[in-house]
Amino acid sequence: MDSGYLDLALCHDVEFVTPLEVLSAVRTLRELRDEGKVRYIGISGYPVVHLAELAEMVLGETGEPLDAVMSYANFTVQNATLAAEAMGRFKAAGVGVVLNASPLGMGLLRKNGVPVGSMGDWHPAPAGLRAACAKAAAEVEALGENLAKVAIRYAYEEWMKVAGEAGMGTKVPFGKRQDKLEEVEVEGGKMRGVNVCGVSNLEELEDTLETWKSILGAEEGREEDEQRRERNRRAVEVVRRGLDEWVGYAWESPGEGFVRGKVEQGELK
Repeated sequence: MDSGYLDLALCHDVEFVTPLEVLSAVRTLRELRDEGKVRYIGISGYPVVHLAELAEMVLGETGEPLDAVMSYANFTVQNATLAAEAMGRFKAAGVGVVLNASPLGMGLLRKNGVPVGSMGDWHPAPAGLRAACAKAAAEVEALGENLAKVAIRYAYEEWMKVAGEAGMGTKVPFGKRQDKLEEVEVEGGKMRGVNVCGVSNLEELEDTLETWKSILGAEEGREEDEQRRERNRRAVEVVRRGLDEWVGYAWESPGEGFVRGKVEQGELK
């Protein structure tokens, strides 16, 4: 059934426009919200410090915080910048939910490397990081593991805790032992961080859902779940040793030479 509204509208790639344009877009979306066409409004992009600055600006200029902020490729087995550098600022800016997108770093953290298709080799990761990921993929494969699956499980499981404990997640309406993702009432539901993952085919979707269900269905102290966590923990250690000095690296966005323009003093009014 057509609900007649959007649950969440994000102003995407906000680092490529001026802060004034972001503010204008948020105000316009809030007008649509007041008309009942949008429920929640947020921003999304890559550089977490810039996202924090914009969240602070929106609160300061409008007196109302953003409902959501989404960062992509910044909470992965390779780079945890989102948790390390911005969560406190998001909380102080009143952000409701912080979403973690792209646990594979836009396809970087997988055996076959970055995706190259009709758009050519568009990925911003430098050659050294790509080589390190290939090395890490080979080393974790020697353990009988798959880099992409290890990376997805790490990001999902850890972000659930990080954002949930920071109070910037959602209450998950699922029981502990559900064979299917069916909504059920959970009294006093636990807050958990929200992850966003894109897929390119049905097999990837099924694999992602299987991983997610196994995480949601895990129980503290149950042997099979503890063994799974320990296997993934060891695999993450192997991946990070393979990545070496590239752990924590974040590329520039926008890249060198990009001209965004400037907001003149007094325009943010």
